[in-house]
Amino acid sequence: MSGRADLPIVTDIASIFLDERPMLDVRAPVEFEQGAFPGAENRPLLTDEERHQVGIRYKEAGQDAAIALGYELVDTDEKARRVARWQAFAEAHPDGLLYCFRGGLRSRLTQQMLFEEAGITYPRVAGGYKAMRRFLLDALETQATDAPLIMLGGRTGVGKTPFLLRFERHLDLEGRARHKGSAFGREPEPQPMPIDFENQVAIDLLRLRHRAPDEPILVEDEGKMVGSRLVPPTLFERMRVSPLVVIERPLEERVEQSLKDYIIDLEAGYRRVLATDAAGASARVREHILGAIDRVAKRLGGVRHAKVRGMAEEALDAWYGQDDVQGLRDLIRVMLVEYYDPMYDYQLASKRDRIVFSGPPEAVAEELASRGLRPQAPI
Repeated sequence: MSGRADLPIVTDIASIFLDERPMLDVRAPVEFEQGAFPGAENRPLLTDEERHQVGIRYKEAGQDAAIALGYELVDTDEKARRVARWQAFAEAHPDGLLYCFRGGLRSRLTQQMLFEEAGITYPRVAGGYKAMRRFLLDALETQATDAPLIMLGGRTGVGKTPFLLRFERHLDLEGRARHKGSAFGREPEPQPMPIDFENQVAIDLLRLRHRAPDEPILVEDEGKMVGSRLVPPTLFERMRVSPLVVIERPLEERVEQSLKDYIIDLEAGYRRVLATDAAGASARVREHILGAIDRVAKRLGGVRHAKVRGMAEEALDAWYGQDDVQGLRDLIRVMLVEYYDPMYDYQLASKRDRIVFSGPPEAVAEELASRGLRPQAPI
């Protein structure tokens, strides 16, 4: 293939993530769905079926035969369409790059076709997705081991997430996992694939520590799992020994915050994600709330579960029927006082020696400022 030796190769993998370079992923769709990098676009060289056939030919007859089959499978018109998609990406992202799984045949062919058919010289990543994934796993281990974390705790409804997001130097595990971390914490959008979640957390931590290696990072106090996503073990072990600040707010303020976070915003999210009307969104919210109550039935106990579920059904009817949210407030208050607070207090008892400060949000912000963490806007 003419010109192949002159085509650029990227070997500095750290710079790809630190500089947020656009990424053209030419792996097959099934590979992309199993794990990808944030912001990468999948415009494959081969479909899933074509990749399967070429793989069989490679095992049976070697690389040259596999390449020949690849050209047979993709006719002239289809080849032109695929090159056009790569060309559109390259022109929209002149600072980008491309990769396949191992940085081998598929990315070289894509790079060569872009050069020969469209006159575009576009870099490919040495080692491809596999090398990039290995880099992130190693970086996560290295960066998490001694990361200067400050943990943010507080009972349900104190507004930990909006507080966290006021600080530039934060690691938002719930945001990345698309889950609020409790039985009621599911979001309208599904959780990312485990590999995608891990990749994103690794990149976030890499960027934070690259900018200021020794400055503290605020992280919400989580368990091992955020929904069904596992917090990377090395990071979780660091979280378990890091100092903890605790936000305190009156019960009624927590009720209002929970109403917003777990019901009002949830409905808005369903409307946005599903592009549905009010009736469709309300049906999903009802299913969400009642399903969450049923998931904690064993912990609530039979009598209390029946009481809470009945309250929820009446409250949802009143909200959707008369636009009356008082029943929802009553439901939330019962769940906070009878379910979430005792559970949180039990968990907090094992962390008492790590608590360095507790108080209202404004006071916690002042304490964090004294430790080198300042919010971007007033609390």
